[in-house]
Amino acid sequence: MKTDPYHDRESITELLKQYNNLRNGANSIFLDEEAFEKIIDYFDDQDDLGRALEAAETAIEYYPYSGALLIRKADLLLATRKYNEALQMLERAELFDSTDINLFILKTDAYLAMDMQEKAVDVLEQAIHSFEGNEKIELLFELADVYDDYEEFDKVFDCLKVILEEDPTNEEALYKICFWTDFTGRNEESIRLHLEIIDEHPYSELAWFNLAAAYQGLKLYEKAIDAYLYAIVIDEKFDYAYRNIGDAYIRLRKYKEAIEALEKVLELSKPEEVIYEAIGHCYDRLKNFAQARFHYRKALHLNPDESKLHYKIACTYYNEGQWASAAKQLESALKIHRLQAEYNLLMGECKLQLNELKEAVQYLSTAVRVRPRNISGWEALIRCLYSAEFYTEAKQQTLAALEHTNNKAIFYYYLSAILFAMNKSKEALLYLQKALSSAPKHLKKFIQLNPSILQNSLVVDIIAEHKKNR
Repeated sequence: MKTDPYHDRESITELLKQYNNLRNGANSIFLDEEAFEKIIDYFDDQDDLGRALEAAETAIEYYPYSGALLIRKADLLLATRKYNEALQMLERAELFDSTDINLFILKTDAYLAMDMQEKAVDVLEQAIHSFEGNEKIELLFELADVYDDYEEFDKVFDCLKVILEEDPTNEEALYKICFWTDFTGRNEESIRLHLEIIDEHPYSELAWFNLAAAYQGLKLYEKAIDAYLYAIVIDEKFDYAYRNIGDAYIRLRKYKEAIEALEKVLELSKPEEVIYEAIGHCYDRLKNFAQARFHYRKALHLNPDESKLHYKIACTYYNEGQWASAAKQLESALKIHRLQAEYNLLMGECKLQLNELKEAVQYLSTAVRVRPRNISGWEALIRCLYSAEFYTEAKQQTLAALEHTNNKAIFYYYLSAILFAMNKSKEALLYLQKALSSAPKHLKKFIQLNPSILQNSLVVDIIAEHKKNR
């Protein structure tokens, strides 16, 4: 039945008139508990806490044994930060009515406001044993929130697990436990719990989804996909299931299947940067660089300030050998994040390919300065200096690379090549021997730097001797 707002306004106006007459000493006025509660609520809704408290105190004068009114006054005392007074009022209320769930929720709020978490937990844990059904579940949610506030995250999971044991189809608990399973890593328990729920309620799409998410947390991607598909059979518009299926297929490197799932997400929900980016990543892996770019640009349209997307577009151009187009995208990325090592490194590589050696050195120098332990940055810088025939500078940077990377063997190869270029063959051979002893697999990089080095008989002899000794 619909309420009449006009009648409600008339009713509260009449109640307020009677209440004011009562306050002014009119002995003929009688207000019952419900009337007082309406008056208190009216002042509370008007944010007039002073008059609301005044009304509660007046009500209690007439009904001193009313647990509901005492609880209402305690609620107002909490709102005015009078926590000890509120607790005293709640203790008094409990004498008259210990079955009102609000009594325990307000006690909890008071203790939390006073930073007395243990007492708040005690109140709720004791109360939980006194209630059944929905009220017990409400108290368990309250307890979960307390544990969340105080970062006892495993206990949050425990509360939600108990709720689902009481009410296996509770949607709020099913939504929340999915997050906390992932956060706490308690995937095995979640799997057992949700298998039990599914056994009893096989058409619960949330239970299937949570089961799948727990499998995914254990990297059991095939099982996760199967469970997500059950969720989708029950609810064909379950976009988050399609989203997670896409992620699982990406983990399995099944990029075509991932694209199909992620495109379904776009059909069912509003466009999202992360979905377009994921589809772009899949096409990137399939070496369909044009489609990868198309989807990265879609993502970029939704978030124009995301430098990473400019970088990813640049990578697709780089992979196609379109150095100038890659450089143009990197310029956009570097305007947003000038000192990002990866952007400077790729720009340096592009400039090297475009034979713009001076600029290449500048970008690569920035990359190694920003991330001095990154081996690929040093490699690119040294190759660039070598190509430009700046051998003295190349040698200095190679020595710096050895220092910053804990003497990685690749740089002994580079040092050897540089010394050969500087006509210091004796020293160069020593470093080549050292490099071969440390990491023979990197020999190909030494040769790539200067393929004509194999015309040097001393180099060929050392390589042959090393292979023989191996």
